[in-house]
Amino acid sequence: MGIRTASAERCAIEMQTIFTAADILLPDFTETDAAKWSVIACDQFTGEPSYWEKTAEIAGNAPSTLNLILPEVYLEEPDVEERIAAIRSNMDDYLGRNILKTYANAMVYVERVQGNGILRAGVIGKLDLEAYDYNKGSVSPVRATEATVLERIPPRMRVREGAALELPHIMVLIDDPDDSAIGSCTAAKADMQKLYSTELMNGGGSIDGYLMGEAEQAAFQNALTALLDGKELQFAMGDGNHSLATAKACYEALKQAHPDEDLSNHPARYALVEVVNLHSDALQFEAIHRIIEQTDTEKLMTDLTEVLGLSEEVSDQPVTVVRSGGRKTLYVHKPSSNLAVGSLQNALDAWLKENAGKIDYIHGEDTIDRLTAKPDSIGFLLPDMHKSLLFPSVQKDGVLPRKTFSMGHAEDKRYYMECRRIR
Repeated sequence: MGIRTASAERCAIEMQTIFTAADILLPDFTETDAAKWSVIACDQFTGEPSYWEKTAEIAGNAPSTLNLILPEVYLEEPDVEERIAAIRSNMDDYLGRNILKTYANAMVYVERVQGNGILRAGVIGKLDLEAYDYNKGSVSPVRATEATVLERIPPRMRVREGAALELPHIMVLIDDPDDSAIGSCTAAKADMQKLYSTELMNGGGSIDGYLMGEAEQAAFQNALTALLDGKELQFAMGDGNHSLATAKACYEALKQAHPDEDLSNHPARYALVEVVNLHSDALQFEAIHRIIEQTDTEKLMTDLTEVLGLSEEVSDQPVTVVRSGGRKTLYVHKPSSNLAVGSLQNALDAWLKENAGKIDYIHGEDTIDRLTAKPDSIGFLLPDMHKSLLFPSVQKDGVLPRKTFSMGHAEDKRYYMECRRIR
């Protein structure tokens, strides 16, 4: 795909700010119903067509972001190309009918109250894709936190390529314990113009959006610059990494197709994202546990004990083994990762290449208990990852193993609201 090296990327962006204002498009919500306009991220409820059928019923014939996205529950359907063509047509239709109003050089301060009542604050702007590299071993200022599944990118490229607009469900994290950057927006929201305020459908809570003025943008950018100054890792992916990777892949393909053109100011160089503070009370990291089924559990435990140096002697990497006979907590003394989940996943991946077994990733401890009651099954409960370990672990280990943590429940993921032209 012709992706640049990290050093070349840093040269390309050394005189530019990575996260900046954008020409943001929103409907006039005096004429458009915001509750019908905003729908949840396309990669949620992929096993529940009924959720998306209910969403379509709620939206009805009103202008809605549902008509501008492809819910991934339909990604493998035989009519997927017709759906993609309809998305492009709907984008052109909304632009042609002036449903969307442009806020030039804008940032939007967002307050989302999740279904659990906890407020999550963020700022919408555009991210420079020259500063982002999702490949393993990246040292770019913007990085993936978990391994990017390359096979997931081409189907998403078909949706983005040729589209007039992008809508973000991407959340990018900053490590700001004192909340100095986004907190400056919270303190100044009374001086901002409110753009929307609405309940979100299907248990999504509610959301308010404020247009940041020049003074609020300057205060935010100054605080962000001070926070990130001298840091190698500046932004880490929270949600939507495959969408950002798709934007990057499309941009690289565009450069490859036009090698003699200056695309430094092309809209495809950027992606619209929401920046959120890792330390927000609303971001609750939950462990994702492992189960191995249809396997020789005795051989697996013998081999894991040797490879990981498992024993009852306490270390900072606990793993609780669950079998039909109960639970036993052991500790890793030969770590291959900064986190217990990384050490365990590396060992399981290697073992499963040579031995029979089927791995699955489970959120609840009760589910692990139930599934391990079956013969030839064994579960591994992992500790919740403290948020403060995220940035140091990504810097030390690179991208974390897949399914390292879950960041909130499905209903708490981003709902689409803002748009940006990419064509």
